[in-house]
Amino acid sequence: MERLVTIFGGSGFVGRYVARRLAKDGWRVRVACRRPNEALFVRTYGKVGQVEPVFSNIRDDDSVAAACAGADAVVNCVGILAESGRNGFDAVQAHGATRVARVAAAHGIRRVVHVSAIGADADSRSDYARTKAAGEAGVLDHAPDATILRPSIVFGPEDQFFNRFAAMARRAPVIPVVGASTRFQPVFADDVAHAAALAVEGKAKPGVYELGGPDVDTFRELMQTMLHVIRRRALILPVPFFVGHAMGFGFDLMQKATFGIVHNGVLTRDQVRNLGRDNVVSGRHPGFADLGITPTTMEAILPTYLWRFRPSGQYAEIKESARNLRT
Repeated sequence: MERLVTIFGGSGFVGRYVARRLAKDGWRVRVACRRPNEALFVRTYGKVGQVEPVFSNIRDDDSVAAACAGADAVVNCVGILAESGRNGFDAVQAHGATRVARVAAAHGIRRVVHVSAIGADADSRSDYARTKAAGEAGVLDHAPDATILRPSIVFGPEDQFFNRFAAMARRAPVIPVVGASTRFQPVFADDVAHAAALAVEGKAKPGVYELGGPDVDTFRELMQTMLHVIRRRALILPVPFFVGHAMGFGFDLMQKATFGIVHNGVLTRDQVRNLGRDNVVSGRHPGFADLGITPTTMEAILPTYLWRFRPSGQYAEIKESARNLRT
């Protein structure tokens, strides 16, 4: 009998990579998401009928139960970077994650994988980090043998980090950066998916894994790397934290004043709080090496999708090669 895995958030940034890997490994994949009609692309990850998007909202017990029915394993990839309407940090990352684990346990599902984040901390001033920690605790309460993955900032073709700043560099000569000295350890989305797939297959010991890539860079250095890849020049302007907090307050107030009609997709106060802490592996938990995974470098991946932000787009390397021939 074919094995069935339910992936909550399986059409999202990291979730789609998990779905693709498990489909290649022969699993039937149920992609649980809020808008299945917008997730039809996941069907191409496997044979006809192997990968199917279904409706589910992790804020609702019944829809989570329906998505878990008959599954042999569950992966939760749902997370948010900013609150919007009823999708608040507590509702999604704390209560939602706990709900998935509780319902999975009620269905007798023993393999539970939860994608959290480096920086999860119950005592953090950041609601994002605090609710990530609360979600982990809730998962372990109901599924003590769960595998929890804590990646640093994740990059890949669909990311909202390098793509966002590359688009900014294409339009403006200045890139303002809050937390320019904060360190990150970017990790490729498919490497996180690889770790999740190993856990689903039972090839990884239960517990917490911190996942960081091979490079540790400051925010400023990441922007310099991005600018090098897209062949553009821009002034990287460090923004003091007190200014960042003021900016975040203003953007948050605008969202609140418009009752969410204008969404704060620029900078929130909570994001500023997060930027005050390094986002790198602590060494207190196992990581990629313990899973037998060699993490992918940014150098190998960034040019494959940031080329579209270059002045000459896909023709940039051809032009550079032609100039070399002339000289």
